[in-house]
Amino acid sequence: MAAPQTCPVCGVKILVGIVGGDRVLFSAGPPGTRARLYARVCRYVDKPGCINKEGGSQTATPNDYYKPDAPR
Repeated sequence: MAAPQTCPVCGVKILVGIVGGDRVLFSAGPPGTRARLYARVCRYVDKPGCINKEGGSQTATPNDYYKPDAPR
């Protein structure tokens, strides 16, 4: 079974040991990767204790970065 970790800085839960890579449980929306968490949150955090400072071993894709809805 996956071992959950909780980041003391942002409070996000990461399920470690999942087949296919760690899964990040965001407060809203579908689960994601450590790369997505890094692209959206961790790279902006300058506090000790972040458990995803390097973004894991996964490479971020253009879809991992936050994009607000375009006005219509």
